[in-house]
Amino acid sequence: MSDISVVLIEDHNLSRIGLCAALKQYEDIKVIDNAANGKDGLEKIKNHQPDVALVDIGLPDIDGIEVTQKLKQYQVSNPDVKTKILMLTMHDSEDSVMAAFAAGADSYSLKDVSMDNLVQAIRNTNEGNAWIDPAIARIVLKQAQSTKVTANSVGTSSSPVSEDIDTQAITAVADEYQQLIETYPLTDRELEVLELIVAGCSNAEISAKLYITVGTVKTHVCHILNKLCADDRTQAAVRALRAGLVK
Repeated sequence: MSDISVVLIEDHNLSRIGLCAALKQYEDIKVIDNAANGKDGLEKIKNHQPDVALVDIGLPDIDGIEVTQKLKQYQVSNPDVKTKILMLTMHDSEDSVMAAFAAGADSYSLKDVSMDNLVQAIRNTNEGNAWIDPAIARIVLKQAQSTKVTANSVGTSSSPVSEDIDTQAITAVADEYQQLIETYPLTDRELEVLELIVAGCSNAEISAKLYITVGTVKTHVCHILNKLCADDRTQAAVRALRAGLVK
């Protein structure tokens, strides 16, 4: 396994020094630089092009959300910069959480996470899998409005087959996602799989949690990606969170 290069952006000196020291205990994590503010951190990300940037939301100049937005804009014209963003925050308010999602970060964690879980989040993020702190995922799930719809509400009521297929609507944050989900509603099982994808579970972990085969999980994941018009699991997770999951 190759080393994962990391740039840490955190304005509190003790927190920054402590995190750098703690991460050095993990052989596959290499903190190559750190910064105490957003502007300096953004430049260091551009210069070093780390695999993962740990970015605090509450920075003194430009906050972590703006850092993320600016980096994503920069990556459009500089596609060789593959740095992924793992957002760190002490804020678990709905506004802060949804703003972080909208900024386009790849993963999200509260600062009180255990070091082992933070390292796992870094590894998952580096592999292209969204890692969402369970506390944050619960906030998004709580915010979503649950609306049950049956197939006879999206199809013809005269069809006995479609009446047995239960799907759920998702109240979307953006019009584009609202239209997408209304056109291709997800089944209950697909939503269960999607929720576990958002939580950062692998196919094997989803298989064990839902008592289905890995092959079945792969089929559900394929259907989810198609319905959300997502290229990969990370994009599907982000779109699902921006839309608002319904359980």
